[in-house]
Amino acid sequence: MSLEKQISQEIMVAMKAKDAVRLSALRNAKKYIIEAKTAGPEIAELPDADVLKILTKLAKQGTDSATLFSQQNRPDLAEEELAQVAVFQEFLPKQLTSEELDAEVKAIIAEVGASSMKEMGKVMGVASKRLAGRADGKDISAKVKELLA
Repeated sequence: MSLEKQISQEIMVAMKAKDAVRLSALRNAKKYIIEAKTAGPEIAELPDADVLKILTKLAKQGTDSATLFSQQNRPDLAEEELAQVAVFQEFLPKQLTSEELDAEVKAIIAEVGASSMKEMGKVMGVASKRLAGRADGKDISAKVKELLA
């Protein structure tokens, strides 16, 4: 079953369970999916890769908002954002640990044959596609810089 259909089914489940936070998060995700489908040519169903990008973006925005709310001494709003982020993360692939990221980036560097910082673009191109959704772009970039330096 596609991620889009899964999200639609989960909206129904959240409605029946009267889970307001989960329902709000899923409806928000569904809104962005519908916008993406209608932005270009008519698409019947959004590919899972695009849905993952949307969910990753929403999770990152929620985490950033929660951090901001915490800094502003608003733990009530921060908790709500983190609860919604947890809903998005249910649909995202498991995030790589630091050690796993290190191993993946080393393998990509060996595969591409990069040996200096001049070839960072080549490595980042492959790494960004292969690790999409499993690691943050900033973390990938930092690891590539560290290993090529």
